Amino acid sequence: MALSSFDIDAPRWDQSTFMGRLKHFFNITDWRTALLPDSRLDEAKALVESCRAGSIPPGTTEEQLHYAKKLYDSAFHPDTGDRMNLIGRMSFQVPGGMAITGCMLQFYRTVPAVVFWQWVNQSFNALVNYTNRNAASPITPKQIGVAYVTATSTALATAVGLNLYTKKAPPLVARWVPFAAVAAANCVNIPMMRQQEILNGIAVTDENGNKLGHSKKAAVKGIIQVVISRITMAAPGMIILPIIMQRMEKYKFILVFMVPAACSLFPQRCSMAVSKLEPELRDVIVSQYGDAVQRVYFNKGL
Repeated sequence: MALSSFDIDAPRWDQSTFMGRLKHFFNITDWRTALLPDSRLDEAKALVESCRAGSIPPGTTEEQLHYAKKLYDSAFHPDTGDRMNLIGRMSFQVPGGMAITGCMLQFYRTVPAVVFWQWVNQSFNALVNYTNRNAASPITPKQIGVAYVTATSTALATAVGLNLYTKKAPPLVARWVPFAAVAAANCVNIPMMRQQEILNGIAVTDENGNKLGHSKKAAVKGIIQVVISRITMAAPGMIILPIIMQRMEKYKFILVFMVPAACSLFPQRCSMAVSKLEPELRDVIVSQYGDAVQRVYFNKGL
């Protein structure tokens, strides 16, 4: 294939299948990309943008283009093209999430320890949720603060309440308390952090990326899928590990696998039938396009 016709935005793997999405997210959640300096990431962005403009530097190989796109997808927001903060990137989930989850599993016996590590975890999650939101829906500092306080309070109340309730329960049951708190907090943290999407809707497009309008139902569908993915991401390490009593050194493998696997449960470019949209938006699309547009597409976030 001539590089002059190389489509750098075309999926490298089939995004309609779980295995295709798994390969994609294994690629962009590679924790090693989090170690690269901003200058290297900016170089990758420049190469991607040059390729999009049809101006590929002489001597550039196809593998270099694929690697540049890998770095671009791992570090730059799909909606804005802005470089994301390091801690909020999915590529940082393995080292960051591994350390925090390990501490939550280790220090669960006392209330102060539970409170501290749940606070650390929710602070980390809030930053990740904000970083990976659908950036087409702006959120105010006040809304960020309310979302953070609400989610953290939910996690702390769940963790402390269950911790006290399970004082006389078998040790294994007590070890599951952190997961229950994380799951409950995710059900609050993500919708709260992305409340503007629920209130105002998110941009939906046709198959070719042409904007059709904003949909609240699409926002709800995307956020529900993200919540499920995040809970799935935490489940193996926080449920299975206490059962099989694996050594903590083995946990790294599980998290390395579960971050991309959980992200792969649903396509990032989500779709919805026009018939399931809000009546007003559905009528606008039908009046303008008739039966030509059967589905709309949107970025659900991660």
